[in-house]
Amino acid sequence: MENKLAVFDFDSTLMDGETIEIIAREVGLQAEVAEITHRAMAGELDFFDSLTYRVSLLKGLQEKKVDEICQNLPYMIGAKETITELKKHNFVVVCFSGGFKNATEYAKSVLGYNADFSNILHVKNGLLTGQVGGEMMFSDSKGQMLKKLQALLNITPKNTVTIGDGANDLSMFRYADTRIAFCAKDCVKKEATICLNEKDLRLMLDKVL
Repeated sequence: MENKLAVFDFDSTLMDGETIEIIAREVGLQAEVAEITHRAMAGELDFFDSLTYRVSLLKGLQEKKVDEICQNLPYMIGAKETITELKKHNFVVVCFSGGFKNATEYAKSVLGYNADFSNILHVKNGLLTGQVGGEMMFSDSKGQMLKKLQALLNITPKNTVTIGDGANDLSMFRYADTRIAFCAKDCVKKEATICLNEKDLRLMLDKVL
């Protein structure tokens, strides 16, 4: 049986919300960060610029506090069950996130996906420096990483499913025949083969299995 690949976005897909907005609450900047996130996800702002600016606002936060927040995020309805079911049907399940390891690595242990690719908040002496680096910094990062994974695992676009909601998911849509827009921005719905408008990931199962 051929291997298949399912790639999930994290924020507002596997997790019900935006990690960086929830962290920004701690410094009283949720509204400002939410506004920038919304514009970036709608494709109105450069992803790299918006990410580095938003992270700069978190400078001075305790890493311990960030980890605590990231370990108490609300996961999307059906996330765990959907991943479990996909794995039973020979899918390698991966999470790509323009967000942070603190959230995606912990969620991996809860939701059960095979691997996560995300960004790293730079820390010095236990405090965020306001800088960020990693695998998912640019608007085309998800597409580039998906191409690498397909080559590594010998999986074709035909056997690839991508699921996301924001503009930085569009680059991975290019390399998948099944493209699911999940409660998504209009720019994502336009490029999708399947649109799900209800917050329940289990609804994708009868579309892809």
